[in-house]
Amino acid sequence: MTTRQKALFDYNKKEEFSIKLTEWIGEVFYDILPKHGYEVREEQIFTAFQLADAVCNKKVHLAEAGLGTGKTFAYLLTAIAYARFSGKPVVIACASAALQEQLAGPKGDIQMLSQILGLEIDARMAKDPRQYICDVRVNESRGIFADQSNTMSDEIHQWLKETNRGERSEMPLIPDPVWKQIGWNESMSCDICSSRGFCKLVKAREHYRPAKDLIIADHEIFFHDLWTRDERIDDGKLPILPSYSAVIFDEGHKVILPAAMQAGQQVVKESIDNMILTLEQIQGARESLISIVVALEQASSDFFIRLNRCVITDEYSNRLALQVDNVLFELADVLHKALDRLLLEIQIEQELYLESLPGSLLQTFEIQIEKAIMALGKFCRNKSRDVISWIDRLDGSFWVVPRNLSKMLDIHLFQKGLPVVFTSATLSNEGDFSYFTRMLGLKKPSSSTVGSSFDIEKQVVVYLPQCLSGGCEDVRFSLGIKQLVSLLKLNGGSALVLTNSLDEVGKIREGFEDYQLPFEILWEDKGERGYLVRKFREEVSSVLIGASFWEGIDVPGEALSLLIVWQLPFPSLDPLIEVQRKEASKEGLDPMTTVDYPEMGLKLKQGCGRLIRTKDDQGAVAIMEPVIGAPWEKVVMGALPPGAKIRTIEDLLGNIKE
Repeated sequence: MTTRQKALFDYNKKEEFSIKLTEWIGEVFYDILPKHGYEVREEQIFTAFQLADAVCNKKVHLAEAGLGTGKTFAYLLTAIAYARFSGKPVVIACASAALQEQLAGPKGDIQMLSQILGLEIDARMAKDPRQYICDVRVNESRGIFADQSNTMSDEIHQWLKETNRGERSEMPLIPDPVWKQIGWNESMSCDICSSRGFCKLVKAREHYRPAKDLIIADHEIFFHDLWTRDERIDDGKLPILPSYSAVIFDEGHKVILPAAMQAGQQVVKESIDNMILTLEQIQGARESLISIVVALEQASSDFFIRLNRCVITDEYSNRLALQVDNVLFELADVLHKALDRLLLEIQIEQELYLESLPGSLLQTFEIQIEKAIMALGKFCRNKSRDVISWIDRLDGSFWVVPRNLSKMLDIHLFQKGLPVVFTSATLSNEGDFSYFTRMLGLKKPSSSTVGSSFDIEKQVVVYLPQCLSGGCEDVRFSLGIKQLVSLLKLNGGSALVLTNSLDEVGKIREGFEDYQLPFEILWEDKGERGYLVRKFREEVSSVLIGASFWEGIDVPGEALSLLIVWQLPFPSLDPLIEVQRKEASKEGLDPMTTVDYPEMGLKLKQGCGRLIRTKDDQGAVAIMEPVIGAPWEKVVMGALPPGAKIRTIEDLLGNIKE
């Protein structure tokens, strides 16, 4: 039995906890932190008080805090205190592994707070299972290092012998193809594994499960636990995460996609093809197996050919929407039946194939087949009215996820009576949380909003086009390129140019062919994203042009002093957004003003947030698309850094004309 952590402050009755928590938070921010070089920021303290009230009163709370507010310390104080008050840890769900490390890694925010307050804070990371090796797959893949250098091979072998939890971060230089063969795979059957209860993933879970104060998860793990929690408990299994007293979503505006994908299933043609190829090579296979494998190959080919013909072309989204028809449903049903027959064949006659195939591989096939059957079943049921489906542009996989995520969130999370906090710099447009509230199906959440603690009026200037653009598209593009080049030259580079697609990045590159620029241009479609960002930071005069840098990159200092919005980030035909549009129409609302404009405004707000990262940064935002007089003017103006001076691009560039 674990002992409860010592309370951070004294209180006589449980009813006093809320009052004493507020007093203690005030003491930390007004008295303790300033002694360690931290400035008093009223925006941070206000946010901390709002979060304390929300958690103590078990509310669902939306906490929007602008850049530089210090929201991390604001929620950590309440989270630690509440964990000790309740006797259960608080889950902090982050949007990425990098943010997990930033919080709980060496020299992270939690360690820093621990040193300042003189506290032993028990915070542990619950990482993506795919970050750990699978003992069975390691044993089955002894020859995988043949293509590696002797030094690398020796290092990997030595690490595999010594590692306790088998976490990839311990050996970050392991190539992706090697890791793909030894890392944990969700298609592996852990329930009947020979290493069950003793593998590296189990050791990792045994490490974070006893956490007393904080469990630092990512959004994917949290939702994987949330959707499977009741089922695992009913089956007598431990849930992925231990019991917790509250959840705080950092970067809360990003929860919809991981929630959807963890609730859904995918059908991967490559996996089916590999399975067919393997089964075809079984020596002396029974006629029934050969027959169903041939039928499956034809059914899979027919389904995916038709599926790709149903794609709604959209260069802006990685999730390609579908215009489904009866033929696709019929082919999906044929594929479903073929997979069902193969599953039965493997289960009945499995022992016949053990000499040809490892038992773990057959188990993997079973899991892959069951997930594909589930996806196709949900897709065909009720003519797909209860699901959202799409093709992943990157790997061609077919996704099927529940349509009514808001209802699932309500049942599995909001009705549980736990405090739930969503925090981000972008949850509203000028304090209006209605879009985010409607997207999550929230009924009456509390909310708080504070702007950036930076002096935006002195640090930022915004340049907008003077009027709506005229002329044909080619003329507008030519003028836009001319203005873009002039802006970059005037600033001496040090600029981030944001577009809506990689195709547009290519068009800009073609437009630059007639110009000579005295600084390096980094193109997103010409390099790995992390490498490009690092080089952009290091080469102070360089220019980074891309479609996926609207959020998640941090480039303080001189390397970024000009942010150019080449295209306003209106949402694409993304199926998850399309559902929001249809729901708005059902409610008699205009999809454009209730979905497209708010979605664009939130993403633009994120993009503008790339410019000023510290109190010493200065720079300009230039928007190249029409704003003044456009229907979306109010939304754009609300997304710009509050207090920034507004100027025109034409005045800056001396009225450049074609």
